[in-house]
Amino acid sequence: MLRSQTSRAMLLAALTGTACVPSMVSAAFLEGSKATLEMRNFYFNRDFRQPTATQNHAAEWAQGFRFKYESGFTEGVVGFGLDAIGLWGIKLDSGRGRSGTGLLHTSNDGKVQDDYGRWGVTAKMRFSKTEARHGTLMPLLPSVWSSDLRLLPQTFRGTMLTSKEIEGLDINLGRLTLVNQRNSSASEKISMTNKGVTGANDTDRFYFASATYQPIKDLTLGYHYSDLHNNYHQHFFTLLNVLPVTDNQSLKTDIRVARSLHNGSTNVDNWMMGAMLTYRIGGHSLGTGFQKMTGKTGFAYINGSNPYLVNFIQINDFSNPDERSWQLRYDYNFAAIGLPGLTFMSRYAKGWDFRRTVNGRSNGTEWERDTDIAYVFQSGPLRNLGLQWRNATARSNGTGNDIDENRFIVNYTLPLL
Repeated sequence: MLRSQTSRAMLLAALTGTACVPSMVSAAFLEGSKATLEMRNFYFNRDFRQPTATQNHAAEWAQGFRFKYESGFTEGVVGFGLDAIGLWGIKLDSGRGRSGTGLLHTSNDGKVQDDYGRWGVTAKMRFSKTEARHGTLMPLLPSVWSSDLRLLPQTFRGTMLTSKEIEGLDINLGRLTLVNQRNSSASEKISMTNKGVTGANDTDRFYFASATYQPIKDLTLGYHYSDLHNNYHQHFFTLLNVLPVTDNQSLKTDIRVARSLHNGSTNVDNWMMGAMLTYRIGGHSLGTGFQKMTGKTGFAYINGSNPYLVNFIQINDFSNPDERSWQLRYDYNFAAIGLPGLTFMSRYAKGWDFRRTVNGRSNGTEWERDTDIAYVFQSGPLRNLGLQWRNATARSNGTGNDIDENRFIVNYTLPLL
């Protein structure tokens, strides 16, 4: 929570777009600038159905604000710029016994704070088609995918270099030192998820390097390396291909393979193989996916981030040790019948034969069923207003919980510059 009046005043200034830019900067710096205020209203309701649950119900309602400013670059061979972000979450409804949804910050004594927030700046430099950034970052890479599935996004502090000097080739290099989790104001060291892992350590050193190449249209190949110091290092390979069949039909192939190995005192040892095939005809899309884990542990990734897995869905990621899982998914875009902005999604996923922590045997099973309906107003005074309902049911006899869940989300983006 923002305790000091100074921090609160600075965040409110950011949210209302009153941050100023020095007058001596070039016109290009200002002309390339843009600013938005994103507002997210989020109601989260989760019931725990297993008999051993220590909490039967979690339900919270919150309002989030996200101010984003992105400058242009100064003129010259080397251009300089500055980005800023202000995040603020406000409690609308919660209480003891109903917390734990990840929307709001809960103190050590179990009390849900009335509000919380943070702000950050990012200095940037551009030379030709290469950009360097230092400060607050939200990377979206297979090696580290910043999560934005609650009220406020997960952010990192670090340095990142992005290069597009060669046509069709994108290169990303960087180091992350600290993380702000989605429902926290405080920065902390980076940790990894516990999927059968022992000896894990918090650290301020996460290194990553990735290259994606598009040799021909509709085919993208990728290699992504990461190293979480004293925890794991990982080699991640990706292939994405969209094959046009006719003018309104296509077949999408998404293949992901990763090898995670121990680094330091951990026992990380995992092979991940996943594939998703999606056939689209008109507004209909039908997809099927398969994912397999082998090795001593489950898939390795940064705690709080989104794992880049084909079977990572609303509640589960199906990445336990030795787990196999499949998914069947259907999407419909109502723009095909003249209702742009309205979308529907339904999917079912099942995992089996993973090692259960209760007995160490490979007889764990779990399944999840999701439904997602969303609408974004396309015109008029409500343009950019988005409404979304996300429903999920999950059951497990292993490491997970038996959950019935509903999320109601209202998003609105207001352009300021």
